[in-house]
Amino acid sequence: MKAIITGSARGIGAAIALKLAEDGYNIILNDVSEKAFENNDIVQKIKSFGVDCHIKIADVSDYEACEQMASEIKAIGSIDVLVNNAGITRDGLLARMSEELYDMVININQKSVFNMTKHIGNIMLRQKSGCIINVTSVAGLYGNAGQFNYSASKGALIAMTKTTAKELGGRGIRCNAVAPGFIRTPMTDKLTPEQQAEMLKAIALKRYGEPDEVANVVAFLCSEKASYITGQIIEISGGLSM
Repeated sequence: MKAIITGSARGIGAAIALKLAEDGYNIILNDVSEKAFENNDIVQKIKSFGVDCHIKIADVSDYEACEQMASEIKAIGSIDVLVNNAGITRDGLLARMSEELYDMVININQKSVFNMTKHIGNIMLRQKSGCIINVTSVAGLYGNAGQFNYSASKGALIAMTKTTAKELGGRGIRCNAVAPGFIRTPMTDKLTPEQQAEMLKAIALKRYGEPDEVANVVAFLCSEKASYITGQIIEISGGLSM
């Protein structure tokens, strides 16, 4: 079994890669630059589970780069799982947001999913099997002030997930999404104690989630235990929306 996870040098993507490696998948890591893997032991951790691990450096917002990466993957065999995890934030109120920052977030968070789903999906179509997981966000479900671009990109992923499930389901390909809430990552670590305390007030469990808790749900959706689940969006937020 083989899985590719975009944006997987660290954070949620790395946690997903490790969990799938633990489940026996050979792993293809992806990030935009080799620098992301410097002073990073993710490859060694993955190989400790007795599976293979390869790194593919590519900007997944670039259509041709994704096409080339898919061609290289096809040359070394089948692909069982695609996790579209790559994403960035460039927050700001709509009235002050530049076109450049809007386009940057849409391209990396949303267009990358089109690029990867099209090219890796074509491999899965020939196999008549495969599993695609999109990492969206609670911002895509409910919106979030100061994240017009991010919310737009993640909301689009929800529609793309459902459409992919309908288009590819007849060929044995499932597509689902996870929508994390506030997960403890380098991104949330940058928040001030005051900001963190305010956010925690809205969470029923009164704590941040951990990347492993997202990875566990992704691993379930990739498994045979979820063989009749497709087109679903699973919120992982500790009760944020209640």
